[in-house]
Amino acid sequence: MPESTGEAGVVGYCLGGKLAYLSASRTDADVAVAYYGVGIEGLLDDANLAQCDVVLHIAGKDQYCPPEAQQQIIHALGDRSGFEVFVYEDADHAFARPHGEHYNEAAASLAKHRTLAALSRTIGQTSASA
Repeated sequence: MPESTGEAGVVGYCLGGKLAYLSASRTDADVAVAYYGVGIEGLLDDANLAQCDVVLHIAGKDQYCPPEAQQQIIHALGDRSGFEVFVYEDADHAFARPHGEHYNEAAASLAKHRTLAALSRTIGQTSASA
C-alpha cells in the first residue's frame, strides 16, 4: 500500500497470540500484537531477545491465562521498554471475536484501537476496518 512504510506487523489470537509474542524475538517483524496469548508466562525470557515493539492484550477473566500467569507477565513486561501490556479486567478469553460466547464489545473496541495505533506507529496508516 502506498501509505505503508514497508515494515511488517504480526497480530495473533490465542495460540496465535503466543506465536505473535515469539515472533518479536524470532523473526524480523517490526511490531507484534498478541491477544490473550496462552503460555507467554513460560516464555518471558524471550522478551530479552525482542527486536520490535510488542503489545499484549490480556483478558482479566481468562481461564487459559489464570491470575498467577497474568501477574507474572505484568510483573516481567509491564514496565519494560518496547512492551505495552493491557489488561481488560471484565473480559474473558476470545473477547475480541465478534459473535463469540465471550465477545466484549467495549474491550474489543479498545483493544482494536490500541492495536491499530501500534501498527500505525510502525508500518504506517492502517484501515479502521482492519
